Amino acid sequence: MAGNSKRQGAMRKQESKKPRAVGSGGNRRQKLTGKGPTPKAEERTGHVAKSRKDASERAAEKDTRGRRTKGRGGRGSSDEIVAGRNPVVEALNADIPAISLHVQRNIDSDPRIREAMRKALELGIPIKEHGRDELSDLVDGVVHQGIALTIAPYEYKDLDDVLGLGTNTRPAMLVVLDGVTDTRNLGAIARSAAAFGATGIVIPSRRSATVTAAAWRTSAGAFAHVPVAMVSNLTNAIDKAKAAGFMAVGLAGDAAVDITKADLGTEPVVIVVGSEGKGLSRLVAETCDIRASIAIEDKVESLNVSVAAAIAMHSVIAGRS
Repeated sequence: MAGNSKRQGAMRKQESKKPRAVGSGGNRRQKLTGKGPTPKAEERTGHVAKSRKDASERAAEKDTRGRRTKGRGGRGSSDEIVAGRNPVVEALNADIPAISLHVQRNIDSDPRIREAMRKALELGIPIKEHGRDELSDLVDGVVHQGIALTIAPYEYKDLDDVLGLGTNTRPAMLVVLDGVTDTRNLGAIARSAAAFGATGIVIPSRRSATVTAAAWRTSAGAFAHVPVAMVSNLTNAIDKAKAAGFMAVGLAGDAAVDITKADLGTEPVVIVVGSEGKGLSRLVAETCDIRASIAIEDKVESLNVSVAAAIAMHSVIAGRS
């Protein structure tokens, strides 16, 4: 016998006398099923093509959610989300027209969140609870600190409304913004407009700051008192104001007339303010009746646009008092 078969204790394994089972050929309860054709690469989990497709779909969905659609506010407005404890509290204190307050579950022990919830209840704003991930989806991944606020779209007025056309009362002073793109400057100008009695603001529909939550906060709620009209063409809007009896005064750093000494008469005035860098655009400047400057020291090149607008408004009021 070959190998170690003669070694003590070794024995050859006997073959089983049990007959082999006959297979079912895959036709019974555990029959085999085919997986079908191989799926496309973009449908296979873990494949780079599927990852690219999923990322593209997420980006498209996010773009759809974020895209401005014409709604209650008109002029391409949409709801806006304010996230974070301090921004939400500031927004509520500024009396921003909010739709709903969103709070993460089991986090209402934070004093700022409690303050926001208390303010929302006072204002009659609905409070909704969410899980952390659900709230993150709502704010598109922005750091929310457990709280977010949905803001209603701002409802812009028509130019005729701020010009007082068709009414018995005529506004004494309007502010037209040419190329002001910082929302904080827009909010600060609205605050000054409310303080100095301006009855409206006019902004272009392109290349301009709009009334967002940030502008609301900076204005300290002034947009509730000073309406804003959005127009497609500023020069046409200024011409219409002039035809309605307004004098158009454009602020320009190189103008020879000092606005604090200018005789602006008693008729309604449109104060036209340009951007800090470029100032008034050529066509807008040419449309104004006069151009006026604000005297400043040589130590600084220019004033902040919101400061310049405030000085101009005060000068108009002071010259008529």
